[in-house]
Amino acid sequence: MPFTCKGFDLQVILFDLDGTLIDSTEAIIGGFAAAFERHDCPRPLHEEVCALIGHPLDVMFSHLGVEPENVQAYVRAYKEHYRVVSKPKTTLLPTAKEALALARSFATLGVVTTKTSQYSRELLEHMEVMHYFDVLIGREDVTHPKPHPEPVLKALSALNAPKETSWMIGDTCMDMVAAKEAGIRGVAVTCGYGALSHLEKCTLHVTNSPIKAVEKILKLSKNDTIRNVS
Repeated sequence: MPFTCKGFDLQVILFDLDGTLIDSTEAIIGGFAAAFERHDCPRPLHEEVCALIGHPLDVMFSHLGVEPENVQAYVRAYKEHYRVVSKPKTTLLPTAKEALALARSFATLGVVTTKTSQYSRELLEHMEVMHYFDVLIGREDVTHPKPHPEPVLKALSALNAPKETSWMIGDTCMDMVAAKEAGIRGVAVTCGYGALSHLEKCTLHVTNSPIKAVEKILKLSKNDTIRNVS
């Protein structure tokens, strides 16, 4: 449940998953290859898929040239394959677990992702980090995914979180735009799929790893507290 840490107002940190806390690139690429092969179509290039990670699956398939009437069939084929390979082919990014432990020491944590809640929860439980989070908002929990602010707002509402002391950590401009539109601050990480040149245009705060992002939030939160007291 939400809590406060001595000397701080309620702090909330929302995390994206792919490219922010976890590396599931191999599983995602394999899922797309399986979906296209199921429909006797050439598989997309690795780079084409990576450039779209962070978008919902239906959007990704559409951008890869699948006709609208066939998108859901491709999504189903993807999920059938992904369900089998996701756990063995997904790992925590370097410093992710340390970042969560540090973040949890002064903040309440949540996940906001375009993955489904079911797969996200199963992955996080498999990697033994689900216990750090008090809320998880996935694709099926909202009408409008990121970059729309709805997923962020729904997580904040579930936590009864004040926007002034809430943050989003993500690796794409979609994360940063969703945070900004929801009225909270964002920290971008370059360990995922967003290019540094793009991220610098989306947020004031960019760093290279989950732990550095959490350390930056902790520092900025302390500065906020000092200003509010003085």
